Amino acid sequence: MAKSQTPFLHSLFFIFVFFIVSSDSSSPSILRGIHPLDATYFDSDVIKCKDGSNSFTKDRLNDDFCDCVDGTDEPGTSACPGSKFYCRNLGSQPRFLFSSRVNDHICDCCDGSDEYDGVTYCPNTCIMGGSIVYRTELHQTSNIILGKESKPNGRLDMIQNLKDLKVLALLQLIILVLWVLWLFYRRFKSRKRRCHV
Repeated sequence: MAKSQTPFLHSLFFIFVFFIVSSDSSSPSILRGIHPLDATYFDSDVIKCKDGSNSFTKDRLNDDFCDCVDGTDEPGTSACPGSKFYCRNLGSQPRFLFSSRVNDHICDCCDGSDEYDGVTYCPNTCIMGGSIVYRTELHQTSNIILGKESKPNGRLDMIQNLKDLKVLALLQLIILVLWVLWLFYRRFKSRKRRCHV
């Protein structure tokens, strides 16, 4: 590889890493699906499975790989069939779900915390008593209240739209930066050719 291409590739790499790190701040918490009383149990760096069969490090908590037979390490994913997901449901009744219902495109928790993968939009209906069940397809939401359609809360729609706009603006910025870098690279390359002629 020519020396002239190396700074360009380094710049692209650092820009890519910067955007990955900056977008990671909105990533879901590793303590997702854990009952508040169990939060201290998961505080240490090495955590024992509740059945005593194994232990795991904190970075393997909710990593979508089942390390414990009883599912202790995966309360927020559907990786372990024996694990349970805790819905906080602030404003309504808290509850546990089977882990198979996490990210299954059906809003089971009235706070929508069981559908965090970004594919399904689940508005928080806990304040309304949590009686609304949202069944969703990929990127399509149909709201059902005992067979009757309802409109989600307008404020929640605005929040979701703002999140979508943030992602779109980030993608546009990445494309713009890559385009500018490409132009500089082309200009640099053409100057270098003129110098050699």
